[in-house]
Amino acid sequence: MLPFWVTGAAAGIVSLHLIQKLLFPYFWHDLKYLLKVVKYGLTLEIYRLRGKIFTVLDRFMKQAERQPNKPFILYDGDVHTYQDVDRRSNRVAQVFLQQGALKKGDTVALLMSNEPDFIHVWFGVAKLGCVVAFLNFNIRSTSLLHCISSCESKILIVGEDMLGTLEEILPSLQKDIGVWVMTRDCTLPRVNTLLDKLEAASEDCVPVNLRSANNLKSSVLYIFTSGTTGLPKAAVITHLQILKGAAGLWAFGATADDTVYITLPLYHSAASLLGIGGCIELGATCVLRKKFSSSQFWSDCKKYNVTVIQYIGELCRYLCNQPVVSGIKIMVILAFGYSIGNGVRSDVWREFLGRFGAIKMCEFYGLFSPFDLIKYDFKKDEPIRNRHGWCEKVKKGEAGLLISKVNAKNPFFGYAGSKKHTEKKLLCEVFKKGDIYFNTGDLMVQDQENFLYFWDRIGDTYRWKGENVATTEVSDVIGMLDFIQEANVYGVPVPDHEGKAGMVSVILKPNKSLDLEQMYEQVVTYLPGYACPLFLRLQVIYIYCAIHLNIHMQYGGLKGKYLMSYLPSAFMI
Repeated sequence: MLPFWVTGAAAGIVSLHLIQKLLFPYFWHDLKYLLKVVKYGLTLEIYRLRGKIFTVLDRFMKQAERQPNKPFILYDGDVHTYQDVDRRSNRVAQVFLQQGALKKGDTVALLMSNEPDFIHVWFGVAKLGCVVAFLNFNIRSTSLLHCISSCESKILIVGEDMLGTLEEILPSLQKDIGVWVMTRDCTLPRVNTLLDKLEAASEDCVPVNLRSANNLKSSVLYIFTSGTTGLPKAAVITHLQILKGAAGLWAFGATADDTVYITLPLYHSAASLLGIGGCIELGATCVLRKKFSSSQFWSDCKKYNVTVIQYIGELCRYLCNQPVVSGIKIMVILAFGYSIGNGVRSDVWREFLGRFGAIKMCEFYGLFSPFDLIKYDFKKDEPIRNRHGWCEKVKKGEAGLLISKVNAKNPFFGYAGSKKHTEKKLLCEVFKKGDIYFNTGDLMVQDQENFLYFWDRIGDTYRWKGENVATTEVSDVIGMLDFIQEANVYGVPVPDHEGKAGMVSVILKPNKSLDLEQMYEQVVTYLPGYACPLFLRLQVIYIYCAIHLNIHMQYGGLKGKYLMSYLPSAFMI
Protein backbone atom coordinates (compact mmCIF):
# COMPACT_ATOMS: atom_id res chain seq x y z
CA MET A 1 0.00 0.00 0.00
CA LEU A 2 1.32 3.43 -0.99
CA PRO A 3 2.16 5.89 1.78
CA PHE A 4 -0.42 8.55 2.49
CA TRP A 5 1.82 11.39 1.32
CA VAL A 6 2.28 9.74 -2.11
CA THR A 7 -1.46 9.46 -2.74
CA GLY A 8 -1.92 12.99 -1.39
CA ALA A 9 0.77 14.35 -3.70
CA ALA A 10 -0.75 12.52 -6.67
CA ALA A 11 -4.17 13.93 -5.85
CA GLY A 12 -2.65 17.41 -5.57
CA ILE A 13 -0.95 17.10 -8.94
CA VAL A 14 -4.16 15.92 -10.59
CA SER A 15 -6.07 18.78 -8.96
CA LEU A 16 -3.51 21.33 -10.14
CA HIS A 17 -3.66 19.87 -13.64
CA LEU A 18 -7.46 20.15 -13.68
CA ILE A 19 -7.34 23.72 -12.37
CA GLN A 20 -4.74 24.63 -15.01
CA LYS A 21 -6.86 23.11 -17.76
CA LEU A 22 -9.91 24.97 -16.49
CA LEU A 23 -8.44 28.39 -15.71
CA PHE A 24 -5.33 28.48 -17.92
CA PRO A 25 -6.03 26.12 -20.84
CA TYR A 26 -3.27 27.56 -23.03
CA PHE A 27 -0.59 27.73 -20.34
CA TRP A 28 1.81 25.19 -21.85
CA HIS A 29 1.37 26.55 -25.38
CA ASP A 30 2.09 30.07 -24.13
CA LEU A 31 5.06 28.92 -22.04
CA LYS A 32 6.60 27.08 -24.99
CA TYR A 33 6.25 30.15 -27.21
CA LEU A 34 7.56 32.45 -24.47
CA LEU A 35 10.67 30.30 -23.98
CA LYS A 36 11.35 30.51 -27.72
CA VAL A 37 11.05 34.29 -27.66
CA VAL A 38 13.37 34.51 -24.64
CA LYS A 39 15.90 32.23 -26.33
CA TYR A 40 15.91 34.38 -29.47
CA GLY A 41 16.23 37.56 -27.43
CA LEU A 42 19.19 36.13 -25.50
CA THR A 43 20.89 35.21 -28.78
CA LEU A 44 20.61 38.80 -30.01
CA GLU A 45 21.85 40.10 -26.66
CA ILE A 46 24.90 37.82 -26.78
CA TYR A 47 25.78 39.17 -30.22
CA ARG A 48 25.39 42.72 -28.91
CA LEU A 49 27.61 42.10 -25.90
CA ARG A 50 30.26 40.66 -28.18
CA GLY A 51 30.17 43.86 -30.19
CA LYS A 52 28.67 42.16 -33.25
CA ILE A 53 25.67 43.38 -35.22
CA PHE A 54 24.15 40.35 -36.94
CA THR A 55 21.41 41.26 -39.44
CA VAL A 56 19.04 39.21 -41.58
CA LEU A 57 21.27 39.96 -44.57
CA ASP A 58 24.23 38.51 -42.64
CA ARG A 59 22.08 35.48 -41.87
CA PHE A 60 21.26 35.03 -45.56
CA MET A 61 24.93 35.15 -46.55
CA LYS A 62 25.74 32.56 -43.87
CA GLN A 63 22.99 30.31 -45.27
CA ALA A 64 24.37 30.76 -48.81
CA GLU A 65 27.80 29.71 -47.52
CA ARG A 66 26.46 26.77 -45.50
CA GLN A 67 23.96 25.38 -48.03
CA PRO A 68 24.77 26.96 -51.41
CA ASN A 69 22.87 24.46 -53.54
CA LYS A 70 19.67 24.38 -51.54
CA PRO A 71 16.68 25.93 -53.34
CA PHE A 72 15.82 29.30 -51.84
CA ILE A 73 13.22 30.61 -54.32
CA LEU A 74 11.00 28.56 -56.61
CA TYR A 75 9.32 30.80 -59.17
CA ASP A 76 7.39 29.98 -62.32
CA GLY A 77 9.18 26.66 -62.76
CA ASP A 78 12.67 28.08 -62.11
CA VAL A 79 14.87 27.18 -59.15
CA HIS A 80 17.06 29.84 -57.52
CA THR A 81 19.43 28.39 -54.92
CA TYR A 82 20.83 30.33 -51.98
CA GLN A 83 24.08 30.63 -53.92
CA ASP A 84 22.26 31.84 -57.06
CA VAL A 85 20.50 34.62 -55.14
CA ASP A 86 23.70 35.60 -53.35
CA ARG A 87 25.67 35.84 -56.59
CA ARG A 88 23.00 37.73 -58.54
CA SER A 89 22.57 40.21 -55.69
CA ASN A 90 26.35 40.65 -55.79
CA ARG A 91 26.02 41.57 -59.47
CA VAL A 92 23.41 44.20 -58.56
CA ALA A 93 25.73 45.65 -55.92
CA GLN A 94 28.70 45.65 -58.32
CA VAL A 95 26.76 47.51 -61.04
CA PHE A 96 25.85 50.41 -58.76
CA LEU A 97 29.27 50.38 -57.10
CA GLN A 98 31.08 50.61 -60.44
CA GLN A 99 28.65 53.23 -61.75
CA GLY A 100 29.17 55.33 -58.63
CA ALA A 101 25.39 55.69 -58.44
CA LEU A 102 25.02 54.82 -54.75
CA LYS A 103 26.80 55.22 -51.46
CA LYS A 104 26.14 53.90 -47.98
CA GLY A 105 23.03 55.45 -46.46
CA ASP A 106 21.33 56.35 -49.75
CA THR A 107 17.69 55.41 -50.26
CA VAL A 108 16.66 53.22 -53.20
CA ALA A 109 12.97 53.15 -54.16
CA LEU A 110 11.88 49.77 -55.54
CA LEU A 111 8.83 49.53 -57.83
CA MET A 112 8.56 45.85 -58.72
CA SER A 113 6.00 43.09 -58.51
CA ASN A 114 6.61 39.65 -56.98
CA GLU A 115 9.58 38.14 -58.82
CA PRO A 116 13.05 36.87 -57.90
CA ASP A 117 14.69 40.09 -59.09
CA PHE A 118 12.78 41.97 -56.39
CA ILE A 119 14.84 40.03 -53.86
CA HIS A 120 18.04 40.26 -55.90
CA VAL A 121 17.80 44.05 -56.08
CA TRP A 122 16.72 44.35 -52.42
CA PHE A 123 19.71 42.31 -51.19
CA GLY A 124 22.10 43.84 -53.73
CA VAL A 125 21.59 47.47 -52.72
CA ALA A 126 21.43 46.38 -49.05
CA LYS A 127 24.96 45.00 -49.51
CA LEU A 128 25.97 48.59 -50.30
CA GLY A 129 24.46 49.78 -47.01
CA CYS A 130 21.48 51.45 -48.70
CA VAL A 131 17.97 51.83 -47.31
CA VAL A 132 15.33 50.26 -49.56
CA ALA A 133 11.85 51.76 -49.95
CA PHE A 134 9.25 49.20 -51.04
CA LEU A 135 6.70 50.93 -53.28
CA ASN A 136 3.15 49.64 -53.60
CA PHE A 137 2.89 48.83 -57.31
CA ASN A 138 -0.85 49.53 -57.26
CA ILE A 139 -0.53 53.25 -56.54
CA ARG A 140 -0.34 55.78 -59.33
CA SER A 141 0.36 59.37 -60.24
CA THR A 142 0.52 61.88 -57.35
CA SER A 143 0.59 59.19 -54.65
CA LEU A 144 3.50 57.38 -56.28
CA LEU A 145 5.48 60.58 -56.80
CA HIS A 146 4.86 61.48 -53.16
CA CYS A 147 6.18 58.10 -51.96
CA ILE A 148 9.34 58.37 -54.05
CA SER A 149 10.14 61.89 -52.84
CA SER A 150 9.03 61.54 -49.20
CA CYS A 151 11.86 59.13 -48.38
CA GLU A 152 14.41 61.20 -50.36
CA SER A 153 15.16 58.45 -52.88
CA LYS A 154 18.50 58.67 -54.68
CA ILE A 155 17.46 56.24 -57.40
CA LEU A 156 14.29 54.44 -58.52
CA ILE A 157 14.45 50.85 -59.79
CA VAL A 158 11.45 49.70 -61.84
CA GLY A 159 10.40 46.21 -62.93
CA GLU A 160 9.72 45.52 -66.59
CA ASP A 161 5.98 45.11 -66.05
CA MET A 162 5.86 48.52 -64.33
CA LEU A 163 7.14 50.52 -67.33
CA GLY A 164 3.65 51.86 -68.08
CA THR A 165 3.41 53.28 -64.57
CA LEU A 166 6.89 54.77 -64.89
CA GLU A 167 5.99 56.43 -68.17
CA GLU A 168 3.05 58.17 -66.47
CA ILE A 169 5.15 59.75 -63.73
CA LEU A 170 8.45 60.29 -65.54
CA PRO A 171 7.72 63.87 -66.73
CA SER A 172 6.94 64.90 -63.13
CA LEU A 173 9.71 62.93 -61.42
CA GLN A 174 12.48 64.96 -59.80
CA LYS A 175 15.38 65.32 -62.24
CA ASP A 176 18.00 64.43 -59.62
CA ILE A 177 16.51 60.96 -59.06
CA GLY A 178 18.26 58.31 -61.17
CA VAL A 179 15.90 55.88 -62.90
CA TRP A 180 16.84 52.26 -63.65
CA VAL A 181 14.64 49.64 -65.31
CA MET A 182 14.93 45.84 -65.29
CA THR A 183 15.31 45.59 -69.09
CA ARG A 184 18.15 45.37 -71.61
CA ASP A 185 16.99 48.40 -73.58
CA CYS A 186 14.53 51.25 -73.11
CA THR A 187 13.41 54.20 -75.24
CA LEU A 188 12.20 56.33 -72.34
CA PRO A 189 14.27 59.49 -71.73
CA ARG A 190 16.82 59.67 -68.84
CA VAL A 191 16.32 55.98 -68.03
CA ASN A 192 19.17 53.51 -67.39
CA THR A 193 18.85 49.81 -68.16
CA LEU A 194 19.98 47.22 -65.61
CA LEU A 195 19.65 43.72 -67.10
CA ASP A 196 22.35 44.25 -69.72
CA LYS A 197 24.74 45.54 -67.08
CA LEU A 198 23.98 42.65 -64.72
CA GLU A 199 25.04 40.15 -67.37
CA ALA A 200 28.47 41.79 -67.60
CA ALA A 201 28.92 42.44 -63.87
CA SER A 202 31.15 40.52 -61.49
CA GLU A 203 29.70 38.02 -58.98
CA ASP A 204 32.35 38.90 -56.41
CA CYS A 205 31.27 40.12 -53.00
CA VAL A 206 31.49 43.84 -52.37
CA PRO A 207 33.51 45.01 -49.32
CA VAL A 208 31.80 43.93 -46.12
CA ASN A 209 32.27 47.32 -44.50
CA LEU A 210 29.74 48.79 -46.94
CA ARG A 211 26.84 46.81 -45.48
CA SER A 212 27.99 46.62 -41.87
CA ALA A 213 25.49 48.10 -39.42
CA ASN A 214 26.53 50.16 -36.42
CA ASN A 215 23.26 49.70 -34.58
CA LEU A 216 20.30 47.32 -34.82
CA LYS A 217 18.06 50.37 -34.49
CA SER A 218 19.37 51.97 -37.67
CA SER A 219 16.97 52.25 -40.64
CA VAL A 220 17.14 49.59 -43.34
CA LEU A 221 13.70 49.65 -45.03
CA TYR A 222 10.78 51.97 -45.66
CA ILE A 223 7.40 50.28 -45.96
CA PHE A 224 4.46 52.48 -46.86
CA THR A 225 1.19 52.59 -45.00
CA SER A 226 -1.95 54.39 -46.10
CA GLY A 227 -2.14 57.85 -44.57
CA THR A 228 -5.22 58.34 -42.39
CA THR A 229 -5.31 61.97 -43.44
CA GLY A 230 -4.05 61.78 -46.98
CA LEU A 231 -1.11 60.32 -48.86
CA PRO A 232 0.86 57.18 -47.84
CA LYS A 233 3.54 57.43 -45.13
CA ALA A 234 6.93 55.69 -45.13
CA ALA A 235 7.20 53.65 -41.91
CA VAL A 236 10.82 53.29 -40.76
CA ILE A 237 11.86 49.65 -40.43
CA THR A 238 15.05 48.87 -38.51
CA HIS A 239 17.36 45.84 -38.47
CA LEU A 240 15.88 44.91 -35.11
CA GLN A 241 12.33 44.89 -36.47
CA ILE A 242 13.35 42.70 -39.39
CA LEU A 243 15.04 40.26 -37.02
CA LYS A 244 11.89 40.05 -34.92
CA GLY A 245 9.74 39.49 -38.00
CA ALA A 246 12.09 36.87 -39.39
CA ALA A 247 11.85 34.88 -36.15
CA GLY A 248 8.09 34.45 -36.54
CA LEU A 249 8.10 31.27 -38.65
CA TRP A 250 10.67 29.66 -36.36
CA ALA A 251 8.60 30.56 -33.30
CA PHE A 252 5.51 28.98 -34.91
CA GLY A 253 7.36 25.69 -35.30
CA ALA A 254 8.48 25.77 -38.94
CA THR A 255 11.85 24.18 -39.79
CA ALA A 256 14.50 24.23 -42.51
CA ASP A 257 12.75 21.27 -44.16
CA ASP A 258 9.60 23.31 -44.85
CA THR A 259 8.57 24.83 -48.18
CA VAL A 260 6.73 28.14 -47.73
CA TYR A 261 4.19 29.42 -50.26
CA ILE A 262 4.05 33.23 -50.58
CA THR A 263 1.43 34.91 -52.77
CA LEU A 264 1.11 38.19 -50.85
CA PRO A 265 2.85 41.28 -52.32
CA LEU A 266 6.47 41.68 -51.28
CA TYR A 267 6.03 45.42 -50.73
CA HIS A 268 4.15 44.55 -47.52
CA SER A 269 5.99 43.48 -44.38
CA ALA A 270 3.94 40.27 -44.13
CA ALA A 271 5.50 38.76 -47.26
CA SER A 272 8.94 40.39 -47.15
CA LEU A 273 9.83 40.33 -43.45
CA LEU A 274 7.84 37.37 -42.16
CA GLY A 275 7.84 35.33 -45.36
CA ILE A 276 11.21 35.89 -47.02
CA GLY A 277 12.92 36.85 -43.74
CA GLY A 278 11.39 33.82 -42.05
CA CYS A 279 12.72 31.46 -44.75
CA ILE A 280 16.19 32.97 -44.38
CA GLU A 281 16.16 32.52 -40.60
CA LEU A 282 15.25 28.84 -41.04
CA GLY A 283 17.23 28.16 -44.20
CA ALA A 284 13.97 27.00 -45.79
CA THR A 285 12.64 27.14 -49.35
CA CYS A 286 10.15 29.73 -50.59
CA VAL A 287 7.66 29.30 -53.44
CA LEU A 288 7.02 32.79 -54.77
CA ARG A 289 4.03 33.60 -56.98
CA LYS A 290 3.52 36.83 -58.91
CA LYS A 291 0.00 37.22 -57.55
CA PHE A 292 -2.54 35.20 -55.62
CA SER A 293 -4.78 32.83 -57.60
CA SER A 294 -7.57 31.08 -55.71
CA SER A 295 -8.05 28.55 -58.54
CA GLN A 296 -4.35 27.59 -58.69
CA PHE A 297 -3.53 27.83 -55.00
CA TRP A 298 -3.83 24.19 -53.97
CA SER A 299 -2.49 22.93 -57.31
CA ASP A 300 0.67 24.93 -56.65
CA CYS A 301 0.86 23.55 -53.12
CA LYS A 302 0.74 20.02 -54.50
CA LYS A 303 3.18 20.76 -57.34
CA TYR A 304 5.84 22.21 -55.03
CA ASN A 305 5.15 20.02 -51.96
CA VAL A 306 4.28 23.12 -49.92
CA THR A 307 4.09 22.58 -46.17
CA VAL A 308 3.56 26.18 -44.95
CA ILE A 309 1.29 28.84 -46.41
CA GLN A 310 0.94 32.54 -45.68
CA TYR A 311 -2.48 34.17 -45.61
CA ILE A 312 -4.69 37.10 -44.84
CA GLY A 313 -8.36 36.70 -43.95
CA GLU A 314 -9.52 37.65 -47.43
CA LEU A 315 -7.32 34.95 -48.97
CA CYS A 316 -8.89 32.24 -46.79
CA ARG A 317 -12.38 33.37 -47.76
CA TYR A 318 -11.51 33.23 -51.47
CA LEU A 319 -10.24 29.67 -51.03
CA CYS A 320 -13.40 28.63 -49.21
CA ASN A 321 -15.49 30.02 -52.06
CA GLN A 322 -13.74 27.83 -54.61
CA PRO A 323 -15.52 24.62 -55.68
CA VAL A 324 -14.33 21.40 -54.07
CA VAL A 325 -11.65 19.72 -56.20
CA SER A 326 -11.09 16.02 -55.63
CA GLY A 327 -7.80 14.21 -56.13
CA ILE A 328 -5.53 16.96 -54.77
CA LYS A 329 -3.67 15.77 -51.71
CA ILE A 330 -1.90 18.60 -49.94
CA MET A 331 0.90 18.44 -47.39
CA VAL A 332 0.25 21.84 -45.76
CA ILE A 333 0.55 21.59 -41.98
CA LEU A 334 0.99 25.26 -40.98
CA ALA A 335 -0.64 28.54 -42.01
CA PHE A 336 0.51 31.88 -40.63
CA GLY A 337 -1.15 35.26 -40.91
CA TYR A 338 -0.34 38.87 -40.05
CA SER A 339 -3.54 40.09 -38.45
CA ILE A 340 -3.48 43.90 -38.60
CA GLY A 341 -7.08 44.16 -39.69
CA ASN A 342 -6.52 41.17 -41.95
CA GLY A 343 -7.42 38.30 -39.67
CA VAL A 344 -9.74 35.44 -40.47
CA ARG A 345 -13.38 35.74 -39.40
CA SER A 346 -14.39 32.96 -37.01
CA ASP A 347 -16.91 31.48 -39.48
CA VAL A 348 -14.32 31.44 -42.28
CA TRP A 349 -11.75 29.93 -39.87
CA ARG A 350 -14.07 27.01 -39.09
CA GLU A 351 -14.99 26.47 -42.75
CA PHE A 352 -11.35 26.65 -43.84
CA LEU A 353 -10.26 23.95 -41.38
CA GLY A 354 -13.32 21.86 -42.22
CA ARG A 355 -12.53 22.03 -45.93
CA PHE A 356 -8.75 21.71 -45.94
CA GLY A 357 -7.86 19.60 -42.94
CA ALA A 358 -6.13 20.00 -39.59
CA ILE A 359 -3.80 22.84 -40.52
CA LYS A 360 -2.13 24.63 -37.61
CA MET A 361 -3.30 28.25 -37.85
CA CYS A 362 -0.93 30.85 -36.38
CA GLU A 363 -2.20 34.40 -36.48
CA PHE A 364 -0.62 37.35 -34.76
CA TYR A 365 -0.91 41.10 -34.77
CA GLY A 366 2.70 42.26 -34.86
CA LEU A 367 3.21 43.82 -31.44
CA PHE A 368 6.01 42.21 -29.45
CA SER A 369 5.42 44.35 -26.38
CA PRO A 370 2.82 44.89 -23.64
CA PHE A 371 -0.39 46.59 -24.76
CA ASP A 372 -3.62 48.05 -23.45
CA LEU A 373 -7.11 48.61 -24.83
CA ILE A 374 -8.56 52.00 -23.88
CA LYS A 375 -12.00 53.55 -24.20
CA TYR A 376 -12.58 55.48 -27.40
CA ASP A 377 -15.13 58.14 -28.38
CA PHE A 378 -16.33 57.19 -31.86
CA LYS A 379 -18.13 60.50 -32.44
CA LYS A 380 -15.27 62.75 -31.37
CA ASP A 381 -12.72 60.32 -32.86
CA GLU A 382 -10.44 60.48 -29.83
CA PRO A 383 -9.66 58.49 -26.66
CA ILE A 384 -12.03 59.07 -23.74
CA ARG A 385 -10.45 60.70 -20.69
CA ASN A 386 -11.94 60.79 -17.20
CA ARG A 387 -12.34 63.90 -15.05
CA HIS A 388 -8.70 63.60 -13.99
CA GLY A 389 -7.55 63.60 -17.63
CA TRP A 390 -6.46 59.95 -17.73
CA CYS A 391 -7.49 57.29 -20.25
CA GLU A 392 -9.36 54.24 -19.02
CA LYS A 393 -9.08 50.60 -19.99
CA VAL A 394 -12.08 48.78 -21.46
CA LYS A 395 -13.63 45.66 -19.97
CA LYS A 396 -13.25 42.31 -21.65
CA GLY A 397 -15.67 41.96 -24.55
CA GLU A 398 -15.69 45.73 -25.23
CA ALA A 399 -14.01 47.36 -28.23
CA GLY A 400 -11.07 49.56 -27.32
CA LEU A 401 -8.20 51.37 -28.97
CA LEU A 402 -5.04 49.27 -29.01
CA ILE A 403 -2.03 51.15 -27.65
CA SER A 404 1.50 50.10 -26.75
CA LYS A 405 3.90 51.82 -24.38
CA VAL A 406 6.90 53.53 -25.95
CA ASN A 407 10.21 53.27 -24.07
CA ALA A 408 13.82 52.26 -24.60
CA LYS A 409 12.91 48.59 -24.97
CA ASN A 410 9.94 49.33 -27.21
CA PRO A 411 10.89 52.36 -29.33
CA PHE A 412 8.76 53.91 -32.05
CA PHE A 413 10.81 54.82 -35.10
CA GLY A 414 8.13 56.85 -36.84
CA TYR A 415 7.85 57.86 -40.48
CA ALA A 416 10.51 59.05 -42.89
CA GLY A 417 10.56 62.79 -43.51
CA SER A 418 7.42 63.46 -41.48
CA LYS A 419 7.85 64.61 -37.89
CA LYS A 420 4.22 65.73 -37.84
CA HIS A 421 2.86 62.28 -38.78
CA THR A 422 5.23 60.62 -36.32
CA GLU A 423 3.99 62.78 -33.44
CA LYS A 424 0.36 62.15 -34.42
CA LYS A 425 0.84 58.44 -33.75
CA LEU A 426 1.80 59.07 -30.13
CA LEU A 427 -0.49 59.54 -27.13
CA CYS A 428 0.92 61.35 -24.11
CA GLU A 429 -0.16 61.40 -20.46
CA VAL A 430 -2.27 58.25 -20.92
CA PHE A 431 -2.27 56.63 -17.47
CA LYS A 432 0.23 58.81 -15.64
CA LYS A 433 2.33 61.90 -16.10
CA GLY A 434 5.12 61.57 -18.63
CA ASP A 435 4.10 58.27 -20.22
CA ILE A 436 3.97 57.87 -24.00
CA TYR A 437 2.01 55.28 -25.98
CA PHE A 438 1.94 54.30 -29.63
CA ASN A 439 -1.55 54.63 -31.13
CA THR A 440 -2.05 51.68 -33.49
CA GLY A 441 -5.25 53.16 -34.91
CA ASP A 442 -6.97 49.80 -34.51
CA LEU A 443 -9.96 48.97 -32.36
CA MET A 444 -9.72 45.51 -30.82
CA VAL A 445 -11.77 43.28 -28.55
CA GLN A 446 -10.31 40.92 -25.95
CA ASP A 447 -12.47 37.96 -24.95
CA GLN A 448 -12.60 36.07 -21.66
CA GLU A 449 -9.81 33.72 -22.83
CA ASN A 450 -7.62 36.74 -23.66
CA PHE A 451 -7.81 36.24 -27.42
CA LEU A 452 -7.77 39.49 -29.38
CA TYR A 453 -10.04 40.24 -32.33
CA PHE A 454 -9.82 43.09 -34.82
CA TRP A 455 -12.90 45.34 -34.66
CA ASP A 456 -12.36 48.36 -36.90
CA ARG A 457 -9.97 51.11 -37.96
CA ILE A 458 -10.26 54.59 -36.49
CA GLY A 459 -9.84 57.79 -38.46
CA ASP A 460 -10.53 58.33 -42.12
CA THR A 461 -9.56 54.87 -43.31
CA TYR A 462 -11.15 51.54 -44.05
CA ARG A 463 -9.86 48.18 -45.25
CA TRP A 464 -10.70 46.59 -48.58
CA LYS A 465 -8.97 43.73 -50.42
CA GLY A 466 -6.49 43.50 -47.56
CA GLU A 467 -5.32 47.10 -48.04
CA ASN A 468 -5.84 50.31 -46.08
CA VAL A 469 -7.75 52.97 -48.02
CA ALA A 470 -7.36 56.62 -46.99
CA THR A 471 -10.72 58.29 -47.55
CA THR A 472 -9.19 61.76 -47.93
CA GLU A 473 -6.95 60.57 -50.75
CA VAL A 474 -9.95 59.15 -52.64
CA SER A 475 -12.11 62.22 -52.05
CA ASP A 476 -9.27 64.52 -53.18
CA VAL A 477 -8.98 62.62 -56.46
CA ILE A 478 -12.72 62.73 -57.15
CA GLY A 479 -12.89 66.36 -56.01
CA MET A 480 -10.53 67.29 -58.86
CA LEU A 481 -13.40 66.79 -61.35
CA ASP A 482 -14.82 70.12 -62.50
CA PHE A 483 -18.45 69.06 -61.95
CA ILE A 484 -17.94 67.94 -58.31
CA GLN A 485 -18.62 70.46 -55.55
CA GLU A 486 -18.05 68.09 -52.64
CA ALA A 487 -17.04 64.45 -52.28
CA ASN A 488 -17.22 62.41 -49.08
CA VAL A 489 -15.78 58.89 -49.01
CA TYR A 490 -16.36 56.16 -46.42
CA GLY A 491 -16.41 52.38 -46.13
CA VAL A 492 -19.61 50.33 -46.07
CA PRO A 493 -19.91 46.67 -45.05
CA VAL A 494 -20.73 44.18 -47.81
CA PRO A 495 -22.25 40.79 -46.92
CA ASP A 496 -19.79 37.86 -47.06
CA HIS A 497 -16.80 40.13 -47.66
CA GLU A 498 -13.94 41.15 -45.40
CA GLY A 499 -13.46 44.82 -44.58
CA LYS A 500 -15.56 47.56 -46.15
CA ALA A 501 -16.15 48.64 -49.74
CA GLY A 502 -15.76 52.26 -50.79
CA MET A 503 -18.80 54.53 -51.03
CA VAL A 504 -18.46 58.05 -52.44
CA SER A 505 -21.18 60.59 -51.72
CA VAL A 506 -21.02 63.57 -54.08
CA ILE A 507 -22.71 66.95 -54.50
CA LEU A 508 -22.61 68.43 -58.00
CA LYS A 509 -21.75 72.03 -58.76
CA PRO A 510 -24.71 74.25 -59.78
CA ASN A 511 -25.70 73.77 -63.42
CA LYS A 512 -23.32 70.84 -63.81
CA SER A 513 -24.26 67.28 -64.75
CA LEU A 514 -22.72 64.00 -63.65
CA ASP A 515 -20.24 62.62 -66.18
CA LEU A 516 -19.86 58.93 -65.34
CA GLU A 517 -17.30 58.19 -68.01
CA GLN A 518 -15.05 61.01 -66.88
CA MET A 519 -15.42 59.92 -63.24
CA TYR A 520 -14.45 56.39 -64.19
CA GLU A 521 -11.34 57.56 -66.03
CA GLN A 522 -10.40 59.75 -63.07
CA VAL A 523 -10.52 57.03 -60.42
CA VAL A 524 -8.81 54.29 -62.44
CA THR A 525 -6.06 56.69 -63.54
CA TYR A 526 -5.21 58.18 -60.17
CA LEU A 527 -6.18 55.48 -57.65
CA PRO A 528 -5.07 51.88 -57.04
CA GLY A 529 -7.74 49.32 -57.89
CA TYR A 530 -8.58 48.50 -54.27
CA ALA A 531 -9.22 52.22 -53.53
CA CYS A 532 -11.68 52.78 -56.39
CA PRO A 533 -15.15 53.26 -54.85
CA LEU A 534 -17.66 50.56 -55.69
CA PHE A 535 -20.73 52.61 -54.75
CA LEU A 536 -21.85 56.11 -55.63
CA ARG A 537 -24.38 58.14 -53.67
CA LEU A 538 -25.62 61.28 -55.42
CA GLN A 539 -26.79 64.10 -53.15
CA VAL A 540 -28.63 67.11 -54.51
CA ILE A 541 -29.30 70.26 -52.49
CA TYR A 542 -32.46 72.26 -53.05
CA ILE A 543 -33.29 75.44 -51.15
CA TYR A 544 -36.93 74.87 -50.35
CA CYS A 545 -37.66 71.28 -51.12
CA ALA A 546 -36.12 67.88 -50.85
CA ILE A 547 -36.57 65.35 -53.57
CA HIS A 548 -35.83 61.72 -52.90
CA LEU A 549 -34.89 59.83 -56.03
CA ASN A 550 -34.31 56.15 -56.31
CA ILE A 551 -31.82 55.41 -59.02
CA HIS A 552 -30.89 51.84 -59.78
CA MET A 553 -28.24 51.65 -62.46
CA GLN A 554 -25.28 49.44 -63.17
CA TYR A 555 -22.10 51.04 -64.34
CA GLY A 556 -20.26 47.84 -65.17
CA GLY A 557 -20.21 47.73 -68.94
CA LEU A 558 -17.79 50.61 -69.45
CA LYS A 559 -14.45 49.04 -70.42
CA GLY A 560 -15.67 45.92 -68.63
CA LYS A 561 -13.52 46.27 -65.54
CA TYR A 562 -15.14 48.64 -63.08
CA LEU A 563 -18.41 48.45 -61.19
CA MET A 564 -20.06 51.51 -59.75
CA SER A 565 -23.69 51.19 -58.75
CA TYR A 566 -26.09 53.93 -57.79
CA LEU A 567 -27.75 53.32 -54.47
CA PRO A 568 -31.00 54.97 -53.34
CA SER A 569 -29.90 58.55 -52.83
CA ALA A 570 -30.38 60.60 -49.67
CA PHE A 571 -31.18 64.20 -50.50
CA MET A 572 -30.88 67.17 -48.19
CA ILE A 573 -32.43 70.61 -47.92
